[in-house]
Amino acid sequence: MSNYERSDATLTSASDADVLSAFLRGVYGWMCAGLAVTAATAWFVASSPSVATAIFSNRLVFWAVVIAQFGIVITLSARVQTLAGSTASALFIAYSALTGVTLSSVLLLYTGESVASTFVVAGGMFGALALYGTVTRRDLGAFGQFFFMGLVGLVLASVIGIFWHNDGLQFMISFVGVLVFSGLTVYDAQRLKSMALATGGGPTSAVTVVGALVLYLDFINLFLFLLRFLGGRRK
Repeated sequence: MSNYERSDATLTSASDADVLSAFLRGVYGWMCAGLAVTAATAWFVASSPSVATAIFSNRLVFWAVVIAQFGIVITLSARVQTLAGSTASALFIAYSALTGVTLSSVLLLYTGESVASTFVVAGGMFGALALYGTVTRRDLGAFGQFFFMGLVGLVLASVIGIFWHNDGLQFMISFVGVLVFSGLTVYDAQRLKSMALATGGGPTSAVTVVGALVLYLDFINLFLFLLRFLGGRRK
């Protein structure tokens, strides 16, 4: 994703305020649309045993879905300046649906009540963190680098956790994951202001869609790490 260095950007005119307002409405609108598509897809797969079995019992199909997800993220991030808004939107919706396919396993592992309650908690946390990132005048650039390094460490620890099943390690990964994605939510929310003023992206532009993707990923990961603490597994 392109870097926009005006992390301390301030609104210098009513025009800037209008641009920022339209941009943020577009970003959060697309983010909510993506979450709705993900939730609907996850529910459909989880409630269809034949579909779930076809996906999760066939490694080729499962990994094809995962690779497609990575491919879409890379395409959107690398070509944000050249993609048409309609193309970026279609890719984002496709990514949201594919994520719903992979996250359907959550509905199979955890009770519906715990998933719903954790979603509410994650939504409340995300809203408060994003609001702070949007309104604060403090430059969070240095914190962004810190949390990015934390993300790298989190990925490495998660890879180790795949091969070494240790309760202490899993707890640490979950705890750090909540901290890292909480921090990234604040940082990315602030960076959206810089993106808006630097690009003037409209509600349906590729930049707006990519901004929505960034926050969507922050929310999904925050939700998943919280679910490790708050989720009740099915018996």
